[in-house]
Amino acid sequence: MVQSTSDKNIDKKHIIDPFLMSVLKSRFEAIVREMTLVVMKASRSAVIKNAKDLSCAILTYDHRLVTTEDALPIHVSSMNLATTPITKFFSDIKPGDIFANNSPYTGATHHADLILAMPVFFQNEPLFWVVALSHHADTGAPQPSTYLPYAKTIYEEGMHYPCVRIAENYKEKDDIIRMGRLKNRVPDLWHGDVRAQIGACITGEKRTIELCQKYGVQTLRDFVEEWFDYASRRIKAEIQKLPSGEYSYEIKHDPVPGVADDGIPIKLKLLVDSDKGEIIVDVRDNIDCIDGGLNLSKNTCTGSCRIGVYNNLDDSIPHCHGSAKHIKVLMRKGSVVGEPKYPVGTSVATTNVNDRLITAGNSVFSKMGKPYGQAEGGPHLPVGMAVISGHDPFKDGQVYVNQIFVGYAGGGANYGYDGWLTYCGPANGGLITLDSVEIDESMYPFIIESREVRKDSQGFGEFEGAPGVAGVFYPLNHDLTVMYAADASTFPPRGVNGGDDAMPTLSKKQLKDGRIVDLPAFNQEVCKEGEKMHFLSCGGGGYGNPINRDPATVAKTVNSGQLSIETAKSIYKVVLTDIDENGLRHVDYEETKKLRMVAD
Repeated sequence: MVQSTSDKNIDKKHIIDPFLMSVLKSRFEAIVREMTLVVMKASRSAVIKNAKDLSCAILTYDHRLVTTEDALPIHVSSMNLATTPITKFFSDIKPGDIFANNSPYTGATHHADLILAMPVFFQNEPLFWVVALSHHADTGAPQPSTYLPYAKTIYEEGMHYPCVRIAENYKEKDDIIRMGRLKNRVPDLWHGDVRAQIGACITGEKRTIELCQKYGVQTLRDFVEEWFDYASRRIKAEIQKLPSGEYSYEIKHDPVPGVADDGIPIKLKLLVDSDKGEIIVDVRDNIDCIDGGLNLSKNTCTGSCRIGVYNNLDDSIPHCHGSAKHIKVLMRKGSVVGEPKYPVGTSVATTNVNDRLITAGNSVFSKMGKPYGQAEGGPHLPVGMAVISGHDPFKDGQVYVNQIFVGYAGGGANYGYDGWLTYCGPANGGLITLDSVEIDESMYPFIIESREVRKDSQGFGEFEGAPGVAGVFYPLNHDLTVMYAADASTFPPRGVNGGDDAMPTLSKKQLKDGRIVDLPAFNQEVCKEGEKMHFLSCGGGGYGNPINRDPATVAKTVNSGQLSIETAKSIYKVVLTDIDENGLRHVDYEETKKLRMVAD
């Protein structure tokens, strides 16, 4: 086992050459990157190989996160919680074992994120865990979706693997695989995706052993401790730049009829001790678990509280055990924002309420005033991110299930920067890839008719939130089941420090006669042949007073198609010229000055 020394003395003398530190850092990252490529290339479902809803990581055998690379924040920020139970449940762990964990009650994020963890032994000693996590398209729940806001308990969610040995001596355990296949609507797809993860773990093990052979175990031990110490020093120095104090932020998830009729309030308290270089995130003052799938898991609650802090610090700080230990999380068992009390439902634990918690963590820093903090960004699961399912008429009625990522929310602004257009949601932070229209249409029997920026949907400000995305899709020759949970339909993302709120999410359907009707925000909708689904995701909130926005930047946003000329004048008090021969508008500085003087 890699022994921990970093917690005892972070100022100890360096024993690894700085150049070797850099080399080993890159080598570990390269291993994780190769694992990620294996999952992407070998997986079968579009949600993994196309949208990239997956993450890989390396931890020490005593469950301290070493390296992630191009991973989704919510997947890895508390990965240690998902591997720790394995060494408690099993006393006979050996080379060639692979363990599956997707149960929030054994440290996983939510049931759709299947985590495969493999120990790395060298010279008969366990040193590391290599981990591959993929979001699976189906888990055998009563409804064809992995996001089930109305699922009150674990019994309505589908298959849970609470740290199960899924492979032994490098061979799949047929009985475990058979259970998973039987409980899945798309068994071949699921099995293929699991095998992609197994391949990634075996690849990670092989590369890590090669690293041990080249540099020696003691050198890797020393590197790990130095790496954690470096991360600790970096985050401590950044926290010491913040003003000490206690800051609070409240945000609210939309009402969910029959589950949370008035919405779900989320309260977050941030205690910054700049002298100690420590931050405490306190979420104990929240309501009890609800009768639905929106409760967080201990993993997602812990990870989300860390993510909000990380998002407000220098992004070059390593997100590993060394920095995470400076972020203390206080939660309450039995709370919707905390550790769930068995057997409540947690199927939506990685999005929705979780998104709002991360957003609160992003935005609470704005209470420190400029230049701190971020405006609220858009959350997950509008119609453009729905789970679609049906019987493919072009494949003899074969069942298909997949989550699409054809249109999602925009990010909030922060001081100095506009929001991120392909944000998707705070749990993923822009790392989910927007689906390729052509690939989606080639894999599933539907047509994506349009996808475009939703002009003027962003929160306006000195720094502007990103707009949302709008579009239309429809099924081919069959009925398409569309399941979504479109938060931000009632409470859209808010601006901070004088910035404006974004437009809300909208969910609509076009009927056969051409009429467009509104749909519920949380819904399972059957889109029949001849009908069309319309998605209009929200944008992100603005940061700072819009009147302070640079007029040239306003003109640039208008020319990009994200802002109308009318809004430029009414909100930003910027007057633009007519379109020139190149199709562009320019600032009329004299008229703009007059208009802004009147506005002041």
